[in-house]
Amino acid sequence: MATVTIERLFVTPDPVPVSISLQNIHSHDGSRRSSPAPPRPPQPVFEAARLKPLRRGQRAAVTVLLIAANIVQMISNALAIVGGLGITQSLGLETGPGKANWVAASYGLTQGTFVLLSGRLGAVHGHRNALVLGVAWLAVWSLINGFCDSFITFNLARAMSGIGGALIMPNAVAMIGVTCPPGKTRNLSMGFFGASAPIAGAFGGVFAGAVLEYVHWKWMFFAMAIMSTVVLGLLWFVVPPEQPVDPRGSIDWIGAALGTSGLIIFNAAWNQAPAVGWSTPYEVVLVTVSVALLAIFALWEYKYAKVPLMPLDIWTAPSFFPLVIVALFGFMSFGTLLWYMIAWQQEVRHWSVLHFGIGWAPFGVFGVLGAILAGWLIPRLAAQWILAIGIITVLISNLLLATMPDQQTYWAQLFPATILMAFCPDLVYTAAQIIACNSVRRAHQGTAASLVGLLNLYGNSLGLGFAGTVETEVNKHVPDMTTGYRAALYFGAGIAAIGLFIDMTSVRMVRDEREGWEDPADDMDIEIEPQGMSTATTLRG
Repeated sequence: MATVTIERLFVTPDPVPVSISLQNIHSHDGSRRSSPAPPRPPQPVFEAARLKPLRRGQRAAVTVLLIAANIVQMISNALAIVGGLGITQSLGLETGPGKANWVAASYGLTQGTFVLLSGRLGAVHGHRNALVLGVAWLAVWSLINGFCDSFITFNLARAMSGIGGALIMPNAVAMIGVTCPPGKTRNLSMGFFGASAPIAGAFGGVFAGAVLEYVHWKWMFFAMAIMSTVVLGLLWFVVPPEQPVDPRGSIDWIGAALGTSGLIIFNAAWNQAPAVGWSTPYEVVLVTVSVALLAIFALWEYKYAKVPLMPLDIWTAPSFFPLVIVALFGFMSFGTLLWYMIAWQQEVRHWSVLHFGIGWAPFGVFGVLGAILAGWLIPRLAAQWILAIGIITVLISNLLLATMPDQQTYWAQLFPATILMAFCPDLVYTAAQIIACNSVRRAHQGTAASLVGLLNLYGNSLGLGFAGTVETEVNKHVPDMTTGYRAALYFGAGIAAIGLFIDMTSVRMVRDEREGWEDPADDMDIEIEPQGMSTATTLRG
């Protein structure tokens, strides 16, 4: 029987690195069986994030505020999606094919692009600090949005607001992990956090409609500035600061600049193309520049970055690359479905924004049920099948809308499509997170989780550009509004079908019966990337 001498440092009131080192291993008679491993260069150690112990009531208050912060930024996103056509008309532009999608796409573009960087900022400078900065940023740019009088300045301000949303979402999740101990409290808190998206979407739709019906659209953003300021003040006084996970860490600013620039330019090119056409010379230039920037980003991350923002070896993990394609196509399909549902009801059937907001209210109810269903299915069904169910719901919803006549009762096809689409975001997001985190090494958990968040937000925005291009090209040959809408919805159904096929044939998550981390590389040299939970440590051999 071998004896293993273990040296261990426990977390004390002061932040102390947690380390486990294997010393000499001896047999029962004292003879030496193996020599220690040769010394290796020191590995970075991330300290466990600490939060001042909170009473139950304080913990509940903090959790409610964290969820409220996420609801506020998601309401901001919903306002411009549901009210996008009305806002565009108020700014003096037509709302024909491809001319209004920027209002809906600009916020999600930057929110999705900056998610990876915002998680790292929280790890180095504190998740609470990043969260507070995000809410303050959202408040300032929402106020600026209210004073915009041109289409270009409005969308620039919306894009800047999206950076605030990017700072809020991942750091609020991390703060819930710090605040709530593992178990029912944390699971319930995460469940409410997941349900904040459909709740915010439903409320944002009705609120946008009410503002556009009775006052000027600017008051949507003045109200957002007020709500954000109230939440900011409460966060500042109620949420205590935590010890940053990696206070001595660095941020890959060069990689961040290359990656975000490439993603933004690529998305911008596709969302601008429906309005100006691909024959416009600068469209080809934009796509070429974006692809070049992303290629340089990959090279930088692979060869030169000391702390890569996106370690490239995660792409070699089993099922990871096909999962990314499936999730991206699913979220692109959802974004396409939502935008053309709004356009059809407001442009073809002449519903007011308020009428649409009320008609879309079931999305909030069934979206919450979708979050509950996702949690219930996790221990009962393999994640790739949960992912497939989510993709099927958005596929059927696109087909329901694509095949409905110009004028029809709400209850025939629009109502069932609204119910079905409500299940897509949580089922796809939850399943993708499970598969991603089970596919990669322990060291890459934070990156994998953040990337799924990027696919969600960025995919919704990117889908509008692709679908808008389809709509515009079809309308060049058949100048009929609903024919273009149907073509875009068939595109949404098509990419969902492709995603479903890839999921069924290429995404697999082997039943995991491990206890702990069995990969020797994970056991001995783990560098946890502190972008998700704030309790990461490094084990040193």
